[in-house]
Amino acid sequence: MSHRFFVLRRLLAASSTCLLGAGTCLFLAPEAAAEPATPVGYPAGASATRYAGLAFDACSAPPLATIRAWNASPYRALGVYIGGVNRTCAQPQLTASWVVSVSTLKWRLLPIYKGLQPPCGARPTDAKISTDPATARAQGTTAAADAVTAAKALGMRPGSAFYNDIENYTQTDATCRTAVLSHLSAWTKELHRRGYLSGVYMNLNLGAKQLSDVFTSTSYARPDALWIARYDGVDSLKGWTGVSDSKWAVHQRAKQYRGGHDETYGGVTVNIDTDRLDTPVATVAHTYAVSGTTDLNARTGPSTSYPVAKTYAPGSSLAVVCQAPGLKVGTTTVWDRLTDGSYVTDYYVSTPSNTGYSSPLPRCTYPYQVTASNGLTERSGPGASYAAVGSSPNGALAWVTCQRAGSTVGTTKVWDRLDNGHYVSDHYVASPSRTTYSKPVPRC
Repeated sequence: MSHRFFVLRRLLAASSTCLLGAGTCLFLAPEAAAEPATPVGYPAGASATRYAGLAFDACSAPPLATIRAWNASPYRALGVYIGGVNRTCAQPQLTASWVVSVSTLKWRLLPIYKGLQPPCGARPTDAKISTDPATARAQGTTAAADAVTAAKALGMRPGSAFYNDIENYTQTDATCRTAVLSHLSAWTKELHRRGYLSGVYMNLNLGAKQLSDVFTSTSYARPDALWIARYDGVDSLKGWTGVSDSKWAVHQRAKQYRGGHDETYGGVTVNIDTDRLDTPVATVAHTYAVSGTTDLNARTGPSTSYPVAKTYAPGSSLAVVCQAPGLKVGTTTVWDRLTDGSYVTDYYVSTPSNTGYSSPLPRCTYPYQVTASNGLTERSGPGASYAAVGSSPNGALAWVTCQRAGSTVGTTKVWDRLDNGHYVSDHYVASPSRTTYSKPVPRC
């Protein structure tokens, strides 16, 4: 979809609706232009993954033996520097096989990209973002493309989130501020275009507030997640000075709350920074085998009513990205989504369980930003007449699992089912289409 058409469709989308507030009909003003919430073009086989809990990051990815030893730690996620012109430490361990092995041990990975730095900050020797906004945007687009290339080589799938590491910079330099924001806006838009989520790492007092100040600005595309550095020893993801709790509010936050120090687990010491996460991370495919004695049909959706896309012989390897609910087969309603976007029933796959979901596979989700300026009411069913059961603020991520038809809102009858079971109108979600279903999200 062209940017021009996307903007025009939003401008024509004013309507009267009962979406906001239980039983209260309001006239809703036309939606804003494409920024700040830009649509994510997830390809077939994409899915997001998120992690909530403690994490650590180290300058170099630790050896696999260290990760095994650190299974005794409270951490289950690890920040890794996947690329960038200003990446400092060598990464001899960081290979595709290492990523698979660490993921198999049920660790999540937080991909960090340390590219160009602010022209008025970071280290004097760092390569810098241009002070010309157009050039800064072009550099942001290039950085996103480079991050995707690096991540693909490591086996990180579409739907992953990449975090652009922007170090401290002078807060009173308007030219520098515009350069940084222009760079990050282009970073976000290009990642979205390629089917990935955008994250930004910044110091709370020396960068994050400026990003927060343009949260609703139509001049800049808004990143999906914010990771702050604030070494106060407090691991809370709320109460950040200068960043309202209503911003990046739905599984969109991380905090590095303790700087470099040594910790030892399983007899192995590593120098780390400590983090608290509730945010999207990398998606990695896991390999299992066809466990049945007959050929297994892969279908275009999670049910035997969908057409057959491919057939796998017994013992064949399957690259599984995520799991989704579907038609019950044998003892389970779980279906496995493969890297080509097709589905197979989990009953005939060698995952740990054939009755429920299997760790470390994530649930299939497709996050898009909420565009309703006053927040979006979540309902118990796909229509404005259903009871209000929650709400998401503007800019929150709607973690969509499937779509179905419901009452008309604006230009669409499509409603999105969230991973908490609630429904929201797709009209107020930055999915690729505002009139019909968005691939590759399945039907409910």
